[in-house]
Amino acid sequence: MGKWKIFYKRFAKRKTAVVGGVVIIIYLLVALLAPVLAPYDPLQIDLVHKLQLPSWIHWLGTDDKGRDILSRLIFGTQLSLSVGFVAVIIGAAIGVPLGLVSGYYGRWVDAVIMRIVDVLLAFPGILLALAIVSALGPSLTNVIIAVGIFSVPTFARIVRGSTLAIKRLEFVDAIRALGASDIKIIFGHILPNVLSPIIVQATLRLATAILTAAGLSFLGMGAQPPSPEWGAMLSNGRDFLWSAPHLAAFPGAAIATLVLGFNLFGDGLRDALDQRMN
Repeated sequence: MGKWKIFYKRFAKRKTAVVGGVVIIIYLLVALLAPVLAPYDPLQIDLVHKLQLPSWIHWLGTDDKGRDILSRLIFGTQLSLSVGFVAVIIGAAIGVPLGLVSGYYGRWVDAVIMRIVDVLLAFPGILLALAIVSALGPSLTNVIIAVGIFSVPTFARIVRGSTLAIKRLEFVDAIRALGASDIKIIFGHILPNVLSPIIVQATLRLATAILTAAGLSFLGMGAQPPSPEWGAMLSNGRDFLWSAPHLAAFPGAAIATLVLGFNLFGDGLRDALDQRMN
């Protein structure tokens, strides 16, 4: 309980991190309560009231097909958060074991795994994701797979570095001397000690995953119409920047706010979990 109090005090000192946490909580609540909060059906077309400016009837206006933008943003929160969380889980599920095995065994095992990771890191993340989606075909599911794959190298690198440091500690030698198997040492003793950097990286990676998924949808490689995905909404709104700028402004603001929230929260989490910080 003492450790949690220390962590809370360290985290609470960073006001920007607290703001980021509040932003994340708000978005999570919006995603969970989307059917209750949305005033209209996000897919309902009403051509009579298309391209309306924000008003008391449609708080954020309507798009070129008369659909309520607020309702589409609310339901889009579910899509963006789902893509982010699932993609990061995929990346961590593959990258963390690779990093553990690479750092623990070293030698040729480390060399093979790290060369594969280096090949993936040689490509900019968005280009790697774009190449994967291009090969698999445009869809939200394939975007999740692509973002998950390009998240693997980052997790593998971070976990490998932490594992290299921990495996040299005396308690690992003592456990090995008692006859513990490599599997038990890796997943029972080393993994719990590298959870802090994994959690921090996962939080920061969520922002990258959401931004990348929105970028792919903006390019037409992700969610397909009439899905209320923020990147797709932003892409649709660019055709009306002069006549109806709110079509692009509100989805863009939603993406920027959520990504900023995760980045602020992740930075604060990293500082709070760092034992060297006061």
